[in-house]
Amino acid sequence: MRIGAHVDQADPLAEAATRAAEAVQFFLSDPQGWKAPKPREDADRLRAAEVDIYVHAPYVINVATLNNRIRIPSRKLLLGHATAAAQLDARGLIVHGGHVNAGDDLAVGFDNWRKTFAYAADSGGFPVPVLIENTAGGDNACARRLDALARLWDALGDYEVGFCLDTCHAYAGGEELLDLVDRVKAITGRIDLVHANNSKGGFNSGQDRHDNLDGGTIDPELLVAVIRAADAPVIVETPGGATGQGADIAFLREQLGTGA
Repeated sequence: MRIGAHVDQADPLAEAATRAAEAVQFFLSDPQGWKAPKPREDADRLRAAEVDIYVHAPYVINVATLNNRIRIPSRKLLLGHATAAAQLDARGLIVHGGHVNAGDDLAVGFDNWRKTFAYAADSGGFPVPVLIENTAGGDNACARRLDALARLWDALGDYEVGFCLDTCHAYAGGEELLDLVDRVKAITGRIDLVHANNSKGGFNSGQDRHDNLDGGTIDPELLVAVIRAADAPVIVETPGGATGQGADIAFLREQLGTGA
């Protein structure tokens, strides 16, 4: 089980070293912006590194929405980030499940996800695994609760799709963590990556507010149990910079009995 952290994009390998991380996740552009990623000067170093690379797509991407001015640019930007991630030999591109606006039919949102993969297939498909991440809030979300996730996976049945399980998002989104892995895998058949985060917000609060693993409102032992059951690579997206994340990585290694 490889354990790492979400880090600043400027020098991910240096950030990995300060945390004793075996994996890093980072953005390739402004997470709140629509600019396409630029080629990285450290691409050769990243490809050659023993550290596993994951790329997180910008938060603005929402391929589910019925709003054409957001959905169509989102499709293009997602494919652009997948192409850029492939140039770094990234193991996956993580993207949030998205949502539709209040009053819109959620079924259309699921079908818009299908059309996104069909759009990519027209140019040869996504060149890296796309890992859809569960989200914490919103009553019109495509991947907050497992009943919606099941409908999303049904819509994407013709395509190879990965899943990223965020523990904070699941708890704050209203899913009990006990036996969560079994319930997720019954739908997706897989968990490709775990975002290991405690939650500042309470159960079913809808708040996407991460905390360090030994803080927050989730019992750390329960978090460890979920991570152990998932048996997938782990990225902590916790506060405190290198110190806070390094402590979280060390905590997981100790609890899981894995070495650096």
